Amino acid sequence: MKLLFFARRVNADNYVLIKRIIEQFLRAGFEVSIYEHLLRQLHGHVTITGVSVLSAGEDLRQRNIDYLIVVGGDGSILDATVITQDSGVPIVGINLGRLGFLASIEPAQVDDVIRSLKAHTILVEERSLLKLTSNRPMFHGADFALNDFTILKRDTSSMIKIHTYINGNYLTTYWADGIIMATPTGSTAYSLSCGGPILFPTAKSFVLTPVAPHNLNVRPLIIPDSDVVTFQVEGRSSHFLCTLDTRMEMITSEYEIAIQKSDFTVKLARLDNVSFMRGLREKLAWGTDKRN
Repeated sequence: MKLLFFARRVNADNYVLIKRIIEQFLRAGFEVSIYEHLLRQLHGHVTITGVSVLSAGEDLRQRNIDYLIVVGGDGSILDATVITQDSGVPIVGINLGRLGFLASIEPAQVDDVIRSLKAHTILVEERSLLKLTSNRPMFHGADFALNDFTILKRDTSSMIKIHTYINGNYLTTYWADGIIMATPTGSTAYSLSCGGPILFPTAKSFVLTPVAPHNLNVRPLIIPDSDVVTFQVEGRSSHFLCTLDTRMEMITSEYEIAIQKSDFTVKLARLDNVSFMRGLREKLAWGTDKRN
């Protein structure tokens, strides 16, 4: 079985831990590759032998990679989707970050992951993505998002106006600091912090959540994931911030952006004792009461 290791950013405290995790998989007999971005971060700090290197832009399918092992936090998982894209390679997230809602496996559970991979019992879930199209080129082909799409004000304290259409029909104009369109996966991220609802990962819906809306009667809206949502923004500033997960670009009022469900999914692997509902209880502290 061929594994590829990736991390977005490695803290100095984790050099030895990452080396130990990789060597656990090597000792277990897996064929291990390291993404060059991770190898550059480890260079000069730890030495890992018995691995090959995968270059940026190289297709995982050409290397017959079976699983992408991400060591980091949820941001690393989001960046990893740009590597997997539509390859169908499942992502295994080992949490070295804080919350770890997507990277749900702790370092102490690596041996459990190894046993599950060898026994082919690791669970794989498909997560829907957002796809962006625009009247102007954006995001250099990485036009999809696992968590969310946003339009936000940039360099002024004044709110912006976001004209919003669903399937070509006018919905409303949001007077706000911005707008978030989140997948079920992203409903526990930025959208949640702005008052949006939590969706189960299997829900066939998206969420539109305004950021600090001026009209207090404007609330988050759940829409079918078969809908196409179109945005056009205007404001006192000439430029606005647009994001897809961790990637960002500047846009102007001349941009017309449409967001819909992508035609491919991302696969997230997890252990059978790590469920979404358990994550709600443990990661978001549901049910925690100081009186108990």
